[in-house]
Amino acid sequence: MKLPMVQRMVWLTAATALLTALGIAPAGADGTAGTADGRQDAATGWQKVGGDARSGVSGIAYEGHAPHGAGVSALVVHDNKDTGQQRLSRITLGKDSDRVSPVTWDGPEPVDLEAVEAVPGQPSEYLALAGRGIVYHLEVTGSTAKVLDYAPLPAIGQGDNFESLALVSRDNHLAALWADRGAGRDRPATLYSASLSFDEWGQAQFGGVTHQAYRAAYPTDQETRHISDISVTDSGRIVVSSAADEGDDGPFESAVSEAGRVTVSGAGQVRVTLAASPTVLKTFPQHKIEGVECLPGTTEALLGTDDENLGGYVRTLPLCRN
Repeated sequence: MKLPMVQRMVWLTAATALLTALGIAPAGADGTAGTADGRQDAATGWQKVGGDARSGVSGIAYEGHAPHGAGVSALVVHDNKDTGQQRLSRITLGKDSDRVSPVTWDGPEPVDLEAVEAVPGQPSEYLALAGRGIVYHLEVTGSTAKVLDYAPLPAIGQGDNFESLALVSRDNHLAALWADRGAGRDRPATLYSASLSFDEWGQAQFGGVTHQAYRAAYPTDQETRHISDISVTDSGRIVVSSAADEGDDGPFESAVSEAGRVTVSGAGQVRVTLAASPTVLKTFPQHKIEGVECLPGTTEALLGTDDENLGGYVRTLPLCRN
């Protein structure tokens, strides 16, 4: 069961301090990898949570407090494509251990999951997004994720490849942001937005869709994915990750940037205003960030990487200013 909002914010403030004290997210650490045995490297702040291309973090969603209240629990998706491979896992960053446990997928098996997001106001419900634009509405209970419904995104453009999803709740109205990742200098990302609701069967229903082009300030080479994930702060700031790689063994590079703002009116109208020049908050050489999640009630961002053959890493950093 989720905590009430006030209790959650109180707990998150305490948890942020705890994580920093434990060395999980030391401010100012560089972007190099953690230790080879999967333990946390206090010099870099990255915690290794996967050792190969099948266990990287392609998307991340804050789930709640860890068991016994000492740490953070998050759901992560993996971009696996073959039958029987792991699609969803739970990462627990706690005082005494940092654990990764499998979550069983119960329902039609997706191909290439790239993003996951908690549904505001609906405890234990999530939306997961596959690269070609199929949205899966999930109910997560313990170690099982049951598919309630699935359907394609609206307004899918030619060649779109999706890696990001964010949900926003304002005055009992929901909105969704998602993006085609873009591809290098010739194809910027396309950031889509729409109001969101659910029908009686649990299928996601999108309102009128708007879209805008977005080009990352970093990285800027021909392999750049301009938006590899999206998160929104409590005040409506849009935080995005961008990433590039030259192959399954790297080298990788990525950045987290402030891209603009989103507002939702009292009538449910969604408005996205992108910055003329995105503000790069931090760069990360040697990692490909594909998951960014602003933790509610704090300035902390939970980051996850899919470093292909080198595995996956997570950490927190204060990148979500309000």
